[in-house]
Amino acid sequence: MTAKNVDVLLVGGGVMSATLGMLLKQLDPDMTITLVERLDHVAHESTDGWNNAGTGHAGYCELNYTPEGPDGNITIDRALGINASFEVTLQFWSHLVEQGILPAPRKFINPTAHQSFVWGEKDVAFLRKRQQLLSAHHLFADMQFSESPEQLASWMPLVMEQRKSDDKVAGTRVEYGADVDFGSLTRSMIAHLREQPGFELRLNHSVSALRKSKRGHWRVDVEDEKTNEELSINAKFVFLGAGGGSLPLLQKSNIDESQGYGGFPVSGQWLVCTKPDIVQRHHSKVYGKAPVGAPPMSVPHLDTRIINGQPALLFGPFAGFTTKFLKKGSVFDLFSSVKTYNVAPMMAVGRDNMDLTRYLIAESFQSHKDRVASLRNFFPLAREEDWRLQDAGMRVQIIKKDAKGHGKLEFGTEIVAAKDGSLAALLGASPGASTAVQAMIDVLHRCFSDRLESPEWQARIKELIPSYGQSLVEDAELLKRVRNRTLNVLQLRQPSAAAV
Repeated sequence: MTAKNVDVLLVGGGVMSATLGMLLKQLDPDMTITLVERLDHVAHESTDGWNNAGTGHAGYCELNYTPEGPDGNITIDRALGINASFEVTLQFWSHLVEQGILPAPRKFINPTAHQSFVWGEKDVAFLRKRQQLLSAHHLFADMQFSESPEQLASWMPLVMEQRKSDDKVAGTRVEYGADVDFGSLTRSMIAHLREQPGFELRLNHSVSALRKSKRGHWRVDVEDEKTNEELSINAKFVFLGAGGGSLPLLQKSNIDESQGYGGFPVSGQWLVCTKPDIVQRHHSKVYGKAPVGAPPMSVPHLDTRIINGQPALLFGPFAGFTTKFLKKGSVFDLFSSVKTYNVAPMMAVGRDNMDLTRYLIAESFQSHKDRVASLRNFFPLAREEDWRLQDAGMRVQIIKKDAKGHGKLEFGTEIVAAKDGSLAALLGASPGASTAVQAMIDVLHRCFSDRLESPEWQARIKELIPSYGQSLVEDAELLKRVRNRTLNVLQLRQPSAAAV
């Protein structure tokens, strides 16, 4: 077995590893980094354009980020945090575009209005109150609200076409939302990294073992799945950014911080339309409310998508029950993740979420006719023959112990890091890729704190992300400057004629 030494080992060729690798190379060009990916090309699992919603998650249209409590109060804190995190992401992408590191913005990001749409007295009242609360904050000051069928028809023509005149409906709109092809973005970042000294990409390589040495470094054994050759990589720092595959790798590390974590896998599917006469009449992402019992990632939405330069409409996602952690994973993934330290939390989550399990199983057995019937809530004139079914990526939701030691199912993303900062893993799903830059900055804080506090890194990271160290949630003037720059650099401003 051959061996090599590196400063950083990135496991998984998705947007998270690419973002961390790019940040580290921008902060220290001399750092040696190896990225290993078990497939034959990068960005092929959840990062691929067909495997995710492509929504630049900013809280503009995603109603699950502003939950309504039993008392009728709406909480907006999560939406504020996600919006600020996405602004951090946009700043980093803007810098990379300005430096010629990323291609022209239209190659990976396109202006796409973010809209919400609801029907019925109760949900209309919710949306009205939500808009009032959010638009009072500078992050959401440009959010529009309307109950006028004429106004809504100009915003979302397919949604309103031949809808019943007595339907009680409402919508909100933010014009400078974005559709992101995270697959193209990631491939562009990794292509640039491969041109840099000290960076190596190894495709078709899977991790077979990882263990910590007495020196505090990690020995990671990887195998070439084509030749069966083995390589031992000695790394000072390891990042597990393998999507659904991160949990099994974290468990292999045996760090104390991994104890108690489990995973709840959820599959997904889209209805896809590529007919030009339909695609050209919808230019937004329209999100509704999730059905009762549905997981938050199953909020239905009708999306404009530009994937690999080609336009399409997607509707979904339709969730399903699975035991795989990756799209190209094994049906035994869930069972092999059960350990003595997480069996109790996982059993508790299974017991307490039977409604969710039944919902996912029922979703799996829906017919094409059933799925198109759901689509007609958003596109009344949808025809079955215009839409095909497309498998999406896997999402592994986090199971962990709560404060009382019981099992808890969480929807979101979380960084798990060794206390000595030698290893970190990213678990969970949405908002995921949209907040990748903020998530990887958190990794820097937890695992590279000494270097991040140095004058050199402080000065450099403020070049990459001008708002670094300041709060976009609290500072309206800072937000105005930052947003004006990113909207211009990334060409996200839409013609004002779209709004009447």
